[in-house]
Amino acid sequence: MPIFDKFSDIRDALGALAQTGQNPLSVRFDEILSPAEGVVENRRVLLFGTSNYLGLTFDPDCVEAGVQMLRKSGTGTTGSRIANGTYAGHAALEKQLAQFYGKRSAMVFSTGYQANLGLISALAGREDHLLIDADSHASIYDACRLSAAEIIRFRHNDAEDLAKRISRLKGRPGCRIIVTEGIYSMLGDAAPLREIAAVKRETGAYLIVDEAHSMGVLGNRGRGLCEAAGVEADVDFVAGTFSKSLGAVGGFAVSDLEGFDLLRVASRPYMFTASLPPSIIASVSAALHKISSDPALGRKVRDNGLRFYRGLARQGFELGPSPNPVVAIKMPDREMAVEFWKQLLKEGVYLNLALPPATPSSLALLRASVNAVHSDEHIDRAIAAITRVGQRLGMIAPQASAVNGAKIPLPAE
Repeated sequence: MPIFDKFSDIRDALGALAQTGQNPLSVRFDEILSPAEGVVENRRVLLFGTSNYLGLTFDPDCVEAGVQMLRKSGTGTTGSRIANGTYAGHAALEKQLAQFYGKRSAMVFSTGYQANLGLISALAGREDHLLIDADSHASIYDACRLSAAEIIRFRHNDAEDLAKRISRLKGRPGCRIIVTEGIYSMLGDAAPLREIAAVKRETGAYLIVDEAHSMGVLGNRGRGLCEAAGVEADVDFVAGTFSKSLGAVGGFAVSDLEGFDLLRVASRPYMFTASLPPSIIASVSAALHKISSDPALGRKVRDNGLRFYRGLARQGFELGPSPNPVVAIKMPDREMAVEFWKQLLKEGVYLNLALPPATPSSLALLRASVNAVHSDEHIDRAIAAITRVGQRLGMIAPQASAVNGAKIPLPAE
Protein backbone atom coordinates (compact mmCIF):
# COMPACT_ATOMS: atom_id res chain seq x y z
CA MET A 1 0.00 0.00 0.00
CA PRO A 2 1.39 3.48 -0.87
CA ILE A 3 2.54 5.13 2.33
CA PHE A 4 0.30 8.20 1.97
CA ASP A 5 -2.91 6.24 1.41
CA LYS A 6 -3.59 6.43 5.14
CA PHE A 7 -4.18 10.14 4.65
CA SER A 8 -6.86 9.75 2.00
CA ASP A 9 -9.49 11.44 4.20
CA ILE A 10 -7.21 14.45 4.59
CA ARG A 11 -6.55 14.52 0.84
CA ASP A 12 -10.30 14.48 0.14
CA ALA A 13 -10.97 17.27 2.64
CA LEU A 14 -8.23 19.44 1.15
CA GLY A 15 -9.56 18.78 -2.32
CA ALA A 16 -13.04 19.88 -1.25
CA LEU A 17 -11.62 23.11 0.17
CA ALA A 18 -9.66 23.77 -3.01
CA GLN A 19 -12.84 23.44 -5.08
CA THR A 20 -14.39 26.37 -3.22
CA GLY A 21 -11.91 28.65 -4.99
CA GLN A 22 -10.13 29.83 -1.85
CA ASN A 23 -8.31 27.27 0.27
CA PRO A 24 -7.87 28.69 3.80
CA LEU A 25 -4.63 26.74 4.15
CA SER A 26 -3.17 28.54 1.14
CA VAL A 27 -3.57 32.09 2.46
CA ARG A 28 -0.29 33.99 2.26
CA PHE A 29 0.26 37.36 3.85
CA ASP A 30 2.24 39.61 1.53
CA GLU A 31 3.02 41.87 4.47
CA ILE A 32 2.09 42.35 8.12
CA LEU A 33 1.63 46.08 8.63
CA SER A 34 0.80 46.09 12.34
CA PRO A 35 -0.85 43.84 14.94
CA ALA A 36 -4.18 44.99 13.46
CA GLU A 37 -3.61 45.00 9.68
CA GLY A 38 -1.92 42.98 6.96
CA VAL A 39 -1.86 42.60 3.19
CA VAL A 40 -3.30 39.58 1.32
CA GLU A 41 -3.23 39.52 -2.50
CA ASN A 42 -2.36 43.23 -2.54
CA ARG A 43 -5.40 44.12 -0.38
CA ARG A 44 -5.29 45.46 3.16
CA VAL A 45 -7.13 43.25 5.61
CA LEU A 46 -8.01 43.60 9.27
CA LEU A 47 -6.33 40.91 11.35
CA PHE A 48 -8.85 39.28 13.69
CA GLY A 49 -7.31 35.81 13.74
CA THR A 50 -3.81 36.10 15.18
CA SER A 51 -4.10 35.48 18.97
CA ASN A 52 -1.77 38.48 19.33
CA TYR A 53 -3.80 39.55 22.36
CA LEU A 54 -1.71 42.45 23.62
CA GLY A 55 -0.46 43.50 20.18
CA LEU A 56 3.20 43.36 21.27
CA THR A 57 4.65 41.94 18.04
CA PHE A 58 5.49 45.45 16.85
CA ASP A 59 6.14 47.01 20.25
CA PRO A 60 9.31 49.15 19.84
CA ASP A 61 10.85 48.02 23.13
CA CYS A 62 10.31 44.34 22.38
CA VAL A 63 11.65 44.70 18.84
CA GLU A 64 14.71 46.65 19.95
CA ALA A 65 15.52 44.17 22.72
CA GLY A 66 15.44 41.35 20.19
CA VAL A 67 17.54 43.22 17.62
CA GLN A 68 20.22 44.15 20.13
CA MET A 69 20.52 40.59 21.42
CA LEU A 70 20.56 39.20 17.87
CA ARG A 71 23.63 41.33 17.13
CA LYS A 72 25.24 40.51 20.46
CA SER A 73 24.67 36.75 20.71
CA GLY A 74 23.91 35.54 17.19
CA THR A 75 21.00 33.76 15.58
CA GLY A 76 20.63 30.67 17.75
CA THR A 77 21.97 28.29 20.38
CA THR A 78 22.30 25.30 17.98
CA GLY A 79 21.44 22.78 20.66
CA SER A 80 19.63 21.97 23.87
CA ARG A 81 20.53 23.47 27.21
CA ILE A 82 21.52 20.04 28.50
CA ALA A 83 24.04 19.62 25.66
CA ASN A 84 25.10 23.17 24.79
CA GLY A 85 24.59 24.95 28.08
CA THR A 86 22.29 27.61 29.41
CA TYR A 87 22.70 31.19 28.21
CA ALA A 88 22.44 33.96 30.75
CA GLY A 89 19.19 35.14 29.15
CA HIS A 90 17.49 31.76 29.65
CA ALA A 91 18.19 31.77 33.37
CA ALA A 92 17.22 35.43 33.71
CA LEU A 93 13.89 34.88 31.94
CA GLU A 94 13.11 31.87 34.13
CA LYS A 95 13.75 33.99 37.22
CA GLN A 96 11.56 36.75 35.76
CA LEU A 97 8.73 34.29 35.04
CA ALA A 98 8.92 32.81 38.54
CA GLN A 99 8.76 36.29 40.07
CA PHE A 100 5.88 37.30 37.78
CA TYR A 101 3.81 34.33 38.96
CA GLY A 102 5.03 34.47 42.56
CA LYS A 103 6.44 30.94 42.26
CA ARG A 104 9.69 29.31 43.27
CA SER A 105 10.76 27.88 39.92
CA ALA A 106 10.25 28.20 36.18
CA MET A 107 11.33 26.32 33.06
CA VAL A 108 11.45 27.74 29.55
CA PHE A 109 10.61 25.53 26.57
CA SER A 110 11.09 26.16 22.85
CA THR A 111 7.33 26.22 22.05
CA GLY A 112 4.10 26.34 24.01
CA TYR A 113 3.17 22.95 22.54
CA GLN A 114 6.43 21.58 23.89
CA ALA A 115 5.76 23.06 27.34
CA ASN A 116 2.67 20.87 27.75
CA LEU A 117 4.38 17.91 26.11
CA GLY A 118 7.43 18.21 28.35
CA LEU A 119 5.63 18.97 31.61
CA ILE A 120 2.77 16.46 31.49
CA SER A 121 4.65 13.53 29.96
CA ALA A 122 7.39 13.82 32.58
CA LEU A 123 5.08 14.25 35.58
CA ALA A 124 2.67 11.39 34.81
CA GLY A 125 4.14 7.97 35.54
CA ARG A 126 2.98 4.41 35.00
CA GLU A 127 0.55 4.14 37.93
CA ASP A 128 -0.62 7.77 37.77
CA HIS A 129 -3.96 9.03 36.45
CA LEU A 130 -4.37 12.05 34.16
CA LEU A 131 -7.82 13.65 34.35
CA ILE A 132 -8.17 15.99 31.40
CA ASP A 133 -10.97 18.17 30.07
CA ALA A 134 -12.56 16.54 27.02
CA ASP A 135 -11.95 19.72 24.98
CA SER A 136 -8.25 19.92 25.83
CA HIS A 137 -5.77 21.28 23.30
CA ALA A 138 -3.97 18.84 21.04
CA SER A 139 -0.71 19.44 22.93
CA ILE A 140 -2.35 18.13 26.12
CA TYR A 141 -3.70 15.05 24.36
CA ASP A 142 -0.33 14.35 22.78
CA ALA A 143 1.42 14.81 26.12
CA CYS A 144 -0.94 12.24 27.65
CA ARG A 145 -0.17 9.77 24.86
CA LEU A 146 3.55 10.23 25.50
CA SER A 147 3.11 9.46 29.21
CA ALA A 148 2.61 6.04 30.76
CA ALA A 149 -0.35 7.18 32.87
CA GLU A 150 -4.01 6.23 32.61
CA ILE A 151 -5.94 8.93 30.73
CA ILE A 152 -9.43 9.85 31.96
CA ARG A 153 -11.51 12.51 30.21
CA PHE A 154 -14.13 14.50 32.09
CA ARG A 155 -16.93 16.48 30.43
CA HIS A 156 -15.90 19.92 29.26
CA ASN A 157 -15.89 22.46 32.10
CA ASP A 158 -17.84 20.07 34.35
CA ALA A 159 -16.35 19.97 37.84
CA GLU A 160 -19.06 17.56 39.04
CA ASP A 161 -18.13 15.05 36.37
CA LEU A 162 -14.48 15.48 37.31
CA ALA A 163 -15.32 14.76 40.96
CA LYS A 164 -17.25 11.61 40.01
CA ARG A 165 -14.45 10.28 37.85
CA ILE A 166 -11.74 10.99 40.40
CA SER A 167 -13.82 9.37 43.17
CA ARG A 168 -13.80 6.09 41.22
CA LEU A 169 -10.04 5.95 41.66
CA LYS A 170 -10.31 5.63 45.45
CA GLY A 171 -7.96 2.98 46.75
CA ARG A 172 -5.91 2.80 43.59
CA PRO A 173 -2.21 3.72 43.73
CA GLY A 174 -0.61 6.64 41.91
CA CYS A 175 -1.03 10.38 41.68
CA ARG A 176 -4.16 12.07 40.36
CA ILE A 177 -3.21 14.90 37.99
CA ILE A 178 -5.95 17.26 36.78
CA VAL A 179 -5.28 19.23 33.59
CA THR A 180 -7.42 22.15 32.51
CA GLU A 181 -7.05 25.39 30.58
CA GLY A 182 -7.76 29.03 31.38
CA ILE A 183 -9.52 30.27 28.24
CA TYR A 184 -10.28 27.58 25.68
CA SER A 185 -9.02 28.53 22.24
CA MET A 186 -11.98 27.46 20.10
CA LEU A 187 -15.09 28.83 21.85
CA GLY A 188 -13.37 31.34 24.14
CA ASP A 189 -15.00 29.92 27.27
CA ALA A 190 -13.19 29.90 30.62
CA ALA A 191 -12.82 26.94 32.96
CA PRO A 192 -14.82 26.86 36.23
CA LEU A 193 -11.51 27.02 38.04
CA ARG A 194 -12.84 27.65 41.56
CA GLU A 195 -14.92 24.47 41.38
CA ILE A 196 -12.08 22.47 39.83
CA ALA A 197 -9.68 23.72 42.51
CA ALA A 198 -12.17 22.61 45.17
CA VAL A 199 -12.18 19.08 43.70
CA LYS A 200 -8.39 19.17 43.71
CA ARG A 201 -8.27 20.11 47.40
CA GLU A 202 -10.85 17.55 48.45
CA THR A 203 -9.17 14.67 46.63
CA GLY A 204 -5.50 15.48 47.15
CA ALA A 205 -4.88 15.68 43.42
CA TYR A 206 -2.37 17.86 41.61
CA LEU A 207 -3.60 20.62 39.30
CA ILE A 208 -2.06 21.86 36.03
CA VAL A 209 -3.57 24.92 34.32
CA ASP A 210 -2.61 25.88 30.78
CA GLU A 211 -2.91 29.68 30.62
CA ALA A 212 -1.90 30.00 26.95
CA HIS A 213 -4.92 32.14 26.00
CA SER A 214 -5.46 33.82 29.38
CA MET A 215 -1.98 35.03 30.34
CA GLY A 216 -1.87 38.81 29.95
CA VAL A 217 -5.63 38.81 29.36
CA LEU A 218 -7.17 37.92 32.73
CA GLY A 219 -6.26 38.99 36.26
CA ASN A 220 -5.26 42.37 37.64
CA ARG A 221 -1.59 41.54 37.11
CA GLY A 222 -2.10 39.59 33.90
CA ARG A 223 -1.37 36.20 35.46
CA GLY A 224 -4.42 34.60 33.91
CA LEU A 225 -7.52 32.80 35.10
CA CYS A 226 -5.78 31.39 38.19
CA GLU A 227 -5.32 34.95 39.44
CA ALA A 228 -8.76 36.15 38.31
CA ALA A 229 -10.45 33.19 40.04
CA GLY A 230 -8.39 33.63 43.22
CA VAL A 231 -7.05 30.05 43.21
CA GLU A 232 -3.33 30.54 42.56
CA ALA A 233 -2.41 28.79 45.82
CA ASP A 234 -4.32 25.68 44.67
CA VAL A 235 -2.56 25.41 41.31
CA ASP A 236 0.56 23.25 41.36
CA PHE A 237 1.75 24.00 37.82
CA VAL A 238 0.98 26.80 35.37
CA ALA A 239 1.94 26.22 31.74
CA GLY A 240 1.81 28.78 28.98
CA THR A 241 3.19 30.11 25.75
CA PHE A 242 5.13 33.10 24.48
CA SER A 243 3.31 33.03 21.13
CA LYS A 244 0.10 34.75 22.23
CA SER A 245 0.19 37.72 24.62
CA LEU A 246 4.00 37.86 24.62
CA GLY A 247 4.16 38.13 20.83
CA ALA A 248 7.02 35.71 20.11
CA VAL A 249 7.51 31.94 20.29
CA GLY A 250 8.28 29.55 23.13
CA GLY A 251 6.66 28.19 26.25
CA PHE A 252 7.07 27.87 30.00
CA ALA A 253 5.98 26.11 33.15
CA VAL A 254 6.13 27.47 36.71
CA SER A 255 5.64 25.80 40.08
CA ASP A 256 6.15 26.16 43.81
CA LEU A 257 6.80 22.46 44.40
CA GLU A 258 10.19 21.29 45.61
CA GLY A 259 11.93 19.10 43.08
CA PHE A 260 10.52 20.93 40.07
CA ASP A 261 13.99 21.37 38.58
CA LEU A 262 14.32 17.59 38.34
CA LEU A 263 12.13 17.92 35.25
CA ARG A 264 15.11 19.35 33.40
CA VAL A 265 16.57 15.85 33.21
CA ALA A 266 13.29 13.93 33.34
CA SER A 267 11.51 15.73 30.49
CA ARG A 268 12.63 14.38 27.15
CA PRO A 269 11.06 17.18 25.07
CA TYR A 270 13.06 19.66 27.18
CA MET A 271 16.30 17.68 27.08
CA PHE A 272 16.37 16.95 23.37
CA THR A 273 15.12 20.19 21.79
CA ALA A 274 17.32 23.15 20.89
CA SER A 275 16.83 26.05 23.29
CA LEU A 276 15.34 29.37 22.22
CA PRO A 277 17.59 31.90 20.43
CA PRO A 278 18.83 34.72 22.69
CA SER A 279 16.97 37.33 20.60
CA ILE A 280 13.63 35.61 21.29
CA ILE A 281 14.45 35.39 24.98
CA ALA A 282 15.21 39.13 25.01
CA SER A 283 11.97 40.15 23.26
CA VAL A 284 9.92 37.89 25.55
CA SER A 285 11.58 39.39 28.60
CA ALA A 286 10.71 42.89 27.40
CA ALA A 287 7.10 41.81 26.72
CA LEU A 288 6.78 40.24 30.16
CA HIS A 289 8.00 43.50 31.67
CA LYS A 290 5.26 45.31 29.73
CA ILE A 291 2.58 43.04 31.19
CA SER A 292 4.01 43.44 34.68
CA SER A 293 4.20 47.23 34.53
CA ASP A 294 1.14 48.13 32.45
CA PRO A 295 -2.15 46.56 33.59
CA ALA A 296 -3.97 48.81 31.11
CA LEU A 297 -3.01 46.39 28.32
CA GLY A 298 -5.10 43.60 29.85
CA ARG A 299 -8.02 45.93 30.52
CA LYS A 300 -7.91 47.17 26.92
CA VAL A 301 -8.04 43.72 25.36
CA ARG A 302 -10.89 42.70 27.68
CA ASP A 303 -12.81 45.85 26.75
CA ASN A 304 -12.18 45.24 23.06
CA GLY A 305 -13.31 41.64 23.35
CA LEU A 306 -16.52 42.75 25.04
CA ARG A 307 -17.21 45.39 22.37
CA PHE A 308 -16.70 42.86 19.57
CA TYR A 309 -18.78 40.16 21.30
CA ARG A 310 -21.69 42.49 22.06
CA GLY A 311 -21.66 43.94 18.57
CA LEU A 312 -21.95 40.52 16.94
CA ALA A 313 -24.54 39.31 19.45
CA ARG A 314 -26.73 42.33 18.70
CA GLN A 315 -26.71 41.37 15.04
CA GLY A 316 -28.09 37.94 15.87
CA PHE A 317 -25.02 35.74 15.52
CA GLU A 318 -24.74 32.66 17.68
CA LEU A 319 -21.50 32.98 19.63
CA GLY A 320 -19.47 31.13 22.21
CA PRO A 321 -20.61 31.42 25.84
CA SER A 322 -18.21 34.10 27.12
CA PRO A 323 -17.17 37.61 26.00
CA ASN A 324 -13.45 36.93 26.11
CA PRO A 325 -10.92 38.11 23.48
CA VAL A 326 -11.51 34.78 21.72
CA VAL A 327 -14.91 35.11 20.02
CA ALA A 328 -16.34 32.14 18.12
CA ILE A 329 -19.12 32.56 15.57
CA LYS A 330 -21.05 29.30 15.19
CA MET A 331 -21.83 28.24 11.64
CA PRO A 332 -24.70 25.92 10.63
CA ASP A 333 -22.37 23.56 8.73
CA ARG A 334 -18.93 23.15 7.19
CA GLU A 335 -19.97 24.47 3.77
CA MET A 336 -21.43 27.67 5.18
CA ALA A 337 -18.34 28.19 7.32
CA VAL A 338 -16.01 27.93 4.32
CA GLU A 339 -18.15 30.24 2.17
CA PHE A 340 -18.54 32.75 5.00
CA TRP A 341 -14.79 32.77 5.63
CA LYS A 342 -14.06 33.21 1.92
CA GLN A 343 -16.46 36.13 1.49
CA LEU A 344 -15.25 37.77 4.68
CA LEU A 345 -11.67 37.75 3.44
CA LYS A 346 -12.87 39.52 0.28
CA GLU A 347 -14.53 42.06 2.58
CA GLY A 348 -11.12 42.71 4.13
CA VAL A 349 -11.37 40.82 7.43
CA TYR A 350 -9.23 37.80 8.30
CA LEU A 351 -10.61 35.29 10.83
CA ASN A 352 -9.69 31.67 11.52
CA LEU A 353 -11.75 28.93 9.91
CA ALA A 354 -12.11 26.11 12.45
CA LEU A 355 -13.65 22.82 11.29
CA PRO A 356 -14.13 19.33 12.75
CA PRO A 357 -12.34 17.31 14.00
CA ALA A 358 -10.33 20.19 15.49
CA THR A 359 -13.39 21.76 17.11
CA PRO A 360 -15.50 20.80 20.14
CA SER A 361 -18.77 18.93 19.51
CA SER A 362 -17.95 18.82 15.75
CA LEU A 363 -18.90 22.49 15.41
CA ALA A 364 -18.04 24.56 12.35
CA LEU A 365 -16.71 27.89 13.58
CA LEU A 366 -15.25 31.19 12.53
CA ARG A 367 -12.85 32.05 15.31
CA ALA A 368 -11.87 35.65 15.98
CA SER A 369 -9.26 36.96 18.38
CA VAL A 370 -9.31 40.58 19.46
CA ASN A 371 -6.20 42.42 20.60
CA ALA A 372 -5.34 45.55 22.58
CA VAL A 373 -4.19 47.43 19.46
CA HIS A 374 -7.54 47.12 17.70
CA SER A 375 -9.24 50.51 17.72
CA ASP A 376 -12.98 51.00 18.07
CA GLU A 377 -13.01 51.72 14.33
CA HIS A 378 -11.27 48.40 13.56
CA ILE A 379 -13.78 46.51 15.68
CA ASP A 380 -16.80 48.29 14.24
CA ARG A 381 -15.56 47.78 10.67
CA ALA A 382 -15.09 44.07 11.33
CA ILE A 383 -18.58 43.77 12.85
CA ALA A 384 -20.06 45.59 9.85
CA ALA A 385 -18.27 43.30 7.38
CA ILE A 386 -19.30 40.14 9.25
CA THR A 387 -22.89 41.43 9.35
CA ARG A 388 -22.92 42.11 5.59
CA VAL A 389 -21.73 38.59 4.84
CA GLY A 390 -24.14 37.07 7.35
CA GLN A 391 -27.07 38.89 5.74
CA ARG A 392 -25.93 38.01 2.23
CA LEU A 393 -25.73 34.32 3.13
CA GLY A 394 -29.05 34.36 4.95
CA MET A 395 -27.60 33.57 8.37
CA ILE A 396 -29.08 36.69 9.96
CA ALA A 397 -32.00 38.87 8.94
CA PRO A 398 -31.27 42.43 7.74
CA GLN A 399 -33.35 43.86 10.59
CA ALA A 400 -31.69 41.73 13.31
CA SER A 401 -29.79 44.62 14.86
CA ALA A 402 -31.62 45.06 18.14
CA VAL A 403 -30.49 43.39 21.34
CA ASN A 404 -33.67 41.30 21.29
CA GLY A 405 -32.55 39.77 18.02
CA ALA A 406 -29.53 38.10 19.61
CA LYS A 407 -29.65 34.32 19.86
CA ILE A 408 -27.78 34.31 23.17
CA PRO A 409 -28.07 36.49 26.27
CA LEU A 410 -25.90 39.57 26.17
CA PRO A 411 -23.48 40.24 29.03
CA ALA A 412 -24.70 42.92 31.41
CA GLU A 413 -24.05 46.40 30.10
